[in-house]
Amino acid sequence: MDTQSIEEVIFRVASALFVPVLVATLLALAIVIVDAGYMAMEIVRRRKRSYEAIDRAASLAAKALAAGDRPAAIAALRPVAWSASMVATLELLVSVHGDDAEGQRASKVLADFDYRSLRRLQRSRLLVRVGPALGLMGTLIPLSPALAALAAGNVQQLSQDLRVAFSVTILGLSIGAIAFGVSLVRDRLYAQDLSDLEYVAVLLGEVQM
Repeated sequence: MDTQSIEEVIFRVASALFVPVLVATLLALAIVIVDAGYMAMEIVRRRKRSYEAIDRAASLAAKALAAGDRPAAIAALRPVAWSASMVATLELLVSVHGDDAEGQRASKVLADFDYRSLRRLQRSRLLVRVGPALGLMGTLIPLSPALAALAAGNVQQLSQDLRVAFSVTILGLSIGAIAFGVSLVRDRLYAQDLSDLEYVAVLLGEVQM
């Protein structure tokens, strides 16, 4: 196979990727917009977060556990659970209270919560890199037919190809920027959630910090 044939194959493969790149860009844009919406909901849900509320709830839960009333302990902690994952983690912390090696069990529960938080962050962190990459691919692929149109004097085709190329660039950069913001905010929110859970675990006497 000569050099010209190899170049033709590469050109055709790159051209075939154009439509999938456009579809992937639109899909990534939809995902990042949905993620931004969920992030806004998470911020609103945590607007009543305060040290006093967490301290009061943990103290009530500790008293309920001292009396052997696990359902009352869970009910006391629910108002300071800002997500379904936090609710599940708090319930597990209450369930391991009084067990053998409860400190190790509680530490494992907290570590699993941290792992789940990292998994939720993976998508936005991935889009930080994927968005600009899709934008760059969507820019470079139409440039070849655009240059061919320029050489042929087809200004209309040149204009159309360049319009698509630059539009995809803008979308890709927007995806990366929004995903970066979502990732930063969620990283802070989830770190504070873990801090709240660790504080509750200490007050329940399950973990020595």
